[in-house]
Amino acid sequence: MKKYELALVVSAKVEDEVRVATVEKAKEAITSVGGQITNVDEWGKKQLAYEIQKMNEGFYYFIQFDAETDIPAQLEQRLRIMDNVLRYLVVKAEED
Repeated sequence: MKKYELALVVSAKVEDEVRVATVEKAKEAITSVGGQITNVDEWGKKQLAYEIQKMNEGFYYFIQFDAETDIPAQLEQRLRIMDNVLRYLVVKAEED
């Protein structure tokens, strides 16, 4: 298994419960395709570098997980259609 990191930006215009549910849905997407979550880092509300969907702020999350090499592509397909997700990026984490 390889180590990956998901950077997730969730809309700041939604209620806290909806935001938490969106992050849980993303975590569930990782585990449902065979990944194992190792760490979840919440950075909170931050200013976006540029406007996305008429929004200037978003909640940043960084989810580290272990998975097989085909899992990131499957995860991106699910994240692409999720409501309230402004941006996402899955990258292979550096090995120590």
